[in-house]
Amino acid sequence: MATLKDVAREAGLTVTTVSRVLNNRGYISDNARRRVAEAMKKLNYRPNELARSLQNKNSNMIGVIVPHIRHPYFAEMISNLENESHKRGYKMLLCNSQGRDEKTLEYVEMCYSNRVAGVILCSGTVDASTFERLDIPIITVERYVDTATASVECDNIQGGALAAKKLISSGCKHLLHIGSFTDTPMSADRRVVGFRQMCAEYGIPFLERLTEVEQFDALNYSEMVEEVFREHPDIDGLFGNSDVIAAQAIQVCRKLGLSVPEQVKIIGFDDSMIAPITAPQLTTIHQPIKEMATMAVDFLDKAVVGQIVPKRTVLPVHLVEREST
Repeated sequence: MATLKDVAREAGLTVTTVSRVLNNRGYISDNARRRVAEAMKKLNYRPNELARSLQNKNSNMIGVIVPHIRHPYFAEMISNLENESHKRGYKMLLCNSQGRDEKTLEYVEMCYSNRVAGVILCSGTVDASTFERLDIPIITVERYVDTATASVECDNIQGGALAAKKLISSGCKHLLHIGSFTDTPMSADRRVVGFRQMCAEYGIPFLERLTEVEQFDALNYSEMVEEVFREHPDIDGLFGNSDVIAAQAIQVCRKLGLSVPEQVKIIGFDDSMIAPITAPQLTTIHQPIKEMATMAVDFLDKAVVGQIVPKRTVLPVHLVEREST
């Protein structure tokens, strides 16, 4: 079985240089990376990840905890996090908490015991005190936690305001906002803040409805949306906290014989892959998912080597108009 020394000899480099390549630490030339990769392939060398993590205190693995792997937003976020992690020499340990605090805690402990370099926590609701005793970087996405290393969010207030302004400028007089319910304050909760502010500015009445955990788990909001439309037939504009909610609202309108956008205008949030494939195509608030993922991994990578990273970063959003308005 080939050893690190064998790889160094085959690549014509020192053992230290090869070790730096494998651990992605310090400046490494592209030529050195190429020579090490070729030598490893020729010798069929596989680094001992457990031994490396014990020696270096932490491994080159990043823990990523999400509440839902089937949700289009989280699926896209996971894909971008994996791609960016791979670019920087990290492997990704993916954990699906299903929005349950006890599972999130279990996965945080698992990541810590497996000596991950750090954890990226996506919209978790676990109590902030959990992070106080951990000595690894914790980067939160779409949730601000004072005890975490850094947070990356989008401007949810701006997004809610943009949605309301678009519906109002399109002639809507009776608006509906469908949000999400959690016991812990989340960044997405602020979407309704911007929505309320814009409605108040224009003097437009609106209804608010909150979804339940069970609906999020099943990604099924149709029954709730239909019930609201039947109770309030004057609704002519809807803003959903996600593209999934808004896309199902389009289906409900078709079932009830309501034409979109002629009778009801609908806006989602995220600009996920489902937005352009609904019929009609969904107008939505574009969340910079790729940029947020890149920034989260970058902050973690810098924090691992002791660099200072900003405590809170909020990225702007913008409206993408399609056929539903």
